[in-house]
Amino acid sequence: MKLVMAIIKPFKLEEVRDALTNVGVHGMTVTEVKGYGRQKGHTEIYRGAEYAVSFLPKLKIEVGVSPDLLGPVMEAITTAARTGQIGDGKIFVTDVEQAVRIRTGERDLDAL
Repeated sequence: MKLVMAIIKPFKLEEVRDALTNVGVHGMTVTEVKGYGRQKGHTEIYRGAEYAVSFLPKLKIEVGVSPDLLGPVMEAITTAARTGQIGDGKIFVTDVEQAVRIRTGERDLDAL
């Protein structure tokens, strides 16, 4: 099993969710996060004063998938989240040793 973590721009959430649903993903976890990469934040003007925003708002999507679904999931996220501008995000993939559905006790791929 794999855990796919994607950091995306907040306004892309619905497109990514729809794309993941279309490839067979049945659930996901979404967390509001802040961070920066190469864009290093930006400056804004508020009431005439300029200030630096070091951490930009992003969303982290986490999805547990079977290994055979990994390719389509990564392609779906990449296609749906891309704007072509800096700050589109990143995808990280890690191995998952075990998963348990608490309600039923199902394990591993059955728990996904």
